[in-house]
Amino acid sequence: MKDVSILPACEAATTSPPVKTNPPKRILVVESDEDILSLNIEVLTRHGYHADAAGDGAVAWHALKSGGYDLLITEHDVPKVTGIELIKAIRGARMALPVIMATGSLPRWEIIRHPWLEPVAVLLKPYTISELVGSVKAVLHQPAKPCEQIGLPLNWTVQPPDPRLRP
Repeated sequence: MKDVSILPACEAATTSPPVKTNPPKRILVVESDEDILSLNIEVLTRHGYHADAAGDGAVAWHALKSGGYDLLITEHDVPKVTGIELIKAIRGARMALPVIMATGSLPRWEIIRHPWLEPVAVLLKPYTISELVGSVKAVLHQPAKPCEQIGLPLNWTVQPPDPRLRP
């Protein structure tokens, strides 16, 4: 009889190849700080999402009009069209798109005046990688994988965002 070793559940989950039955969720990330934008795109990509980048709200709105996104993560203080203006445009166009506001300046007065603008989640800067991934999973109703490691590898470096998605 062959000797069969049994791996702990965490090891078994990480050693088996992922089975993909559905296409990855598409996320648009709007951020004016290139380092934060690159980090967010890299983290989301490593966690199995298809993430696109936009450095300003006008580019984001153009991308959103083409459709196909499952989630918008936006900073409020972005050039050309702010995060709140993006939410207004989305709601005005009757797009059923959840929004996570990832910002250092949440425009509370705007949300108080117009409660229908409230994003489904808010990440106040500085937020952690685990807060970002946890919020995305919660909004997209995806359970965390067993023993999922949220952190980045030690040799990780920031890559510039895809220039094709820049203004």
